[in-house]
Amino acid sequence: MDGTDKTIILKVLVGSHAHGLADENSDTDYRAVYVLPTSKILSLGYNYKGNDWVEGDEDNTAYEIGHFLMLATKCNPTILEVFKAPNTESTEDGIKLRALFPFIWNPSDAFNAFLGYGLNQRKKFLDKKDNRQNKYAVAYLRTLYNLCQLLETENFDVFIPPGDFRNMLARFKNGNYSPGEVIDESEFLIDQAKKLVGECEKGPADMNKVNEFLLDVRRKYW
Repeated sequence: MDGTDKTIILKVLVGSHAHGLADENSDTDYRAVYVLPTSKILSLGYNYKGNDWVEGDEDNTAYEIGHFLMLATKCNPTILEVFKAPNTESTEDGIKLRALFPFIWNPSDAFNAFLGYGLNQRKKFLDKKDNRQNKYAVAYLRTLYNLCQLLETENFDVFIPPGDFRNMLARFKNGNYSPGEVIDESEFLIDQAKKLVGECEKGPADMNKVNEFLLDVRRKYW
């Protein structure tokens, strides 16, 4: 254990550098998963905190394994992204965690969670929150794009491949668009997602497998 009693088992690159949309002004963003000692969590009076965030030249958001898995089973898109983002640091347990992806999500919850997250980005875009409407427009469409990927292939890639969609996102990121373009593209992707969720044959999450992994980790990091 390090001095904070946290063991990082997985760290990934996220944000525009992972999406293939970075420019000279882009921050470098990471997400990590860590494990706290089980004996500490079970101690009387211990105040469990499921995540922390450090902002600086690099933005780092980290999740304790229990909280991370809870959010993953709810198909939180920023959490599911950790399973697919470029891996920068990983232990054997981190590799096992990433291998849980097929067992941790289900189509219905993914549809609701991704759409809900996307609509939150849409509101920020329309409200021009913090004068960062371009960022929110891109995040909105990218989230819907990943949802369609997931429902169609049971997988998704955070990297947006070269092509028309990526060119469009790059243009929107630079502020070269009308609000109507963003809304029209989002409606097209939402219609696609509605069709795909009805056709997706993926079964429910395997909670036994998820809990088995979590218990193994808790025993290991007693």
